[in-house]
Amino acid sequence: MSPKDAMPPLPEPLRVAVADSHTHLDMQKDGTVDEALAKAASVGVTTVVQVGCDVKGSIWAAETAARYENVHAAVALHPNEAPRIVLGDPDGWSRQGARQPGGEAALDEALAEIERLAALPHVKAVGETGLDHFRTGPEGMAAQERSFRAHIEIAKRQGKALVIHDREAHADVLRVLREEGAPERTVFHCYSGDAEMAKECAEAGYYMSFAGNMTFKNAQHLRDALAVAPLDLVLVETDAPFLTPAPYRGRPNAPYLIPVTVRAMAEVRGISEDELAGALAANTARAFDY
Repeated sequence: MSPKDAMPPLPEPLRVAVADSHTHLDMQKDGTVDEALAKAASVGVTTVVQVGCDVKGSIWAAETAARYENVHAAVALHPNEAPRIVLGDPDGWSRQGARQPGGEAALDEALAEIERLAALPHVKAVGETGLDHFRTGPEGMAAQERSFRAHIEIAKRQGKALVIHDREAHADVLRVLREEGAPERTVFHCYSGDAEMAKECAEAGYYMSFAGNMTFKNAQHLRDALAVAPLDLVLVETDAPFLTPAPYRGRPNAPYLIPVTVRAMAEVRGISEDELAGALAANTARAFDY
């Protein structure tokens, strides 16, 4: 195994337990769910929100949350999944393998399945949904936006939190939320805006979840956003296996690495690790209603 593929070492445990508000245990290369949860708990990460990105992943998230008391599920079609369902993937643009186009009917069918899952008691959120202008070309935008609007409606009908994926689409995401009316609890996962946008999110009462990329050298805008976000609207996540915090950037991420990001966040806020961890734990429970 090259050092690049090696899992980073266990960090010093947090004294105040927190939750990983966004992770993908189904995408782990090795180890079982039990092992991942035990490793996380050993450093004070006692709760995780497992997030689905397509119908199959959402079913897996719901089943896993049903099996573990400290796992909560979020179910959705990822913004890049909706155009693939409708248009297929003839030239591999999504890097997800060939896919036949299913048209609008296939999207309706997939959304109906997401709504069925969203009604389950251990499913606490609808997401990750939103807009991704980075990976979906202009021809996929209509399907992506239709899917996003449908997920907002599902979250409101089912009384669940909404988890947003916003990649290079800040203005459009905020516009759709205004047009549709956001659910009572809305979380910007892997918050990627600047301080200005953080103020806008704060005014609307949206939660901002910070991931390991807030530790990257080139991410001053994220640290600026974290500095101005109201403490009661801040969450922490791994988005594992992606976005591993510095100094382990480029290696696989996992929920047990949350303490690395929490410590970096506490430094930006100028508060103690314990104070921040306490706030993060309370905020995540409130955001996801567990």
